[in-house]
Amino acid sequence: MLDKNSKIYVAGHHGLVGSAIWKNLEKRGYNNLVGRSHSELDLTDQQAVRRFFDQERPDAVVLAAAYVGGIMANSLYRADFIMQNMKIQCNVIDESYRHGVKKLLFLGSTCIYPKNAPQPIKEDALLTSPLEYTNEEYALAKISGLKMCESYNLQYGTNYIAVMPTNLYGPNDNFHLENSHVMPAMMRKIYLARLINEGNWKAIATDMNKRPVKGVDGSASHDEILRVLADYGIADNHVTLWGTGRPLREFLWSEDMADASVYLLLNVDFKDIIGIDKYSSVFYGATTGGHIDRNTSTGRGGAIPALGEIRNCHINVGTGIEITIRQLSQLVAQAVGFKGRIDFDASKPDGTPRKLCDVTKLHSLGWRHSMEVEDGVKALYAWYRSTLV
Repeated sequence: MLDKNSKIYVAGHHGLVGSAIWKNLEKRGYNNLVGRSHSELDLTDQQAVRRFFDQERPDAVVLAAAYVGGIMANSLYRADFIMQNMKIQCNVIDESYRHGVKKLLFLGSTCIYPKNAPQPIKEDALLTSPLEYTNEEYALAKISGLKMCESYNLQYGTNYIAVMPTNLYGPNDNFHLENSHVMPAMMRKIYLARLINEGNWKAIATDMNKRPVKGVDGSASHDEILRVLADYGIADNHVTLWGTGRPLREFLWSEDMADASVYLLLNVDFKDIIGIDKYSSVFYGATTGGHIDRNTSTGRGGAIPALGEIRNCHINVGTGIEITIRQLSQLVAQAVGFKGRIDFDASKPDGTPRKLCDVTKLHSLGWRHSMEVEDGVKALYAWYRSTLV
């Protein structure tokens, strides 16, 4: 059990989920928190990560850092998505083990599941059929991460928990038009299309200065701004979005995700997930604090055959509620006050047709979401506007 003085390292503490987890921990009275920006610590650098763990020696680790993006980014940067994420995960998880970290929480994604998985998706759907091609590399990296947690637990007796959140949105979201996820990208497109129609070039310049598009900021000519925005389907009172609008998606407010993450970090152990309490003593022999040497550790080495096959120990985190992308666009338009036309380009990929989490395991462990998407869209737009002041 982690006490209020436990040192907790939050990797990715400036990101969408990491920043929310940091705030949630502080609200609960956990103030011995450690964070490093990418400029301070490159998690893909094995030696730098080892030096960091040598210096800080955290009691617990939240691995919320990742190389992320939407359909376009996943398609363009396939090598980066698998290599960067694998490096981050291997470095942080292995150094956590080497330094005797008591508890680790790994954040993945529900894109780990097959493209045509039975709905709603249960944890045991993992690796049962092919993945969605457009995010295959990212999914493979995250599958490897959760399998690392599971395998370290089974061989070394560690206490690492892997959670798979559904589509996230919230404060500190990424509104970059090329590598953001569906909701923030859609919201910014609709907002800019409204501003163009209103002729509000001052607000457009403010937006472009805050988040330049292909190197074009608010100092560019009106024609140049219109040209670059048109590349992303943004025009005068008109937005074109990728795909058919028919795919169903589940959305979880990032602060809800943070609350679920901290709840599981503080209250749920690996033995609780696999439901084998009588083996708890052998599951926790290796992580007694301090540096761990694989060759001299007094902890258990090697899995326990008597337990049989243990897999799919990760936990889905979501709402269990879904809407279509077209319905989402209507919610966003209402929040933004957009009265124009929204079209869908069916020649562009839809991604996975449906991706709804089965959250039975999460509910059985004692946690449920609080923010519904109708209210969350309004809250996200309010946050986005607050960044443009």
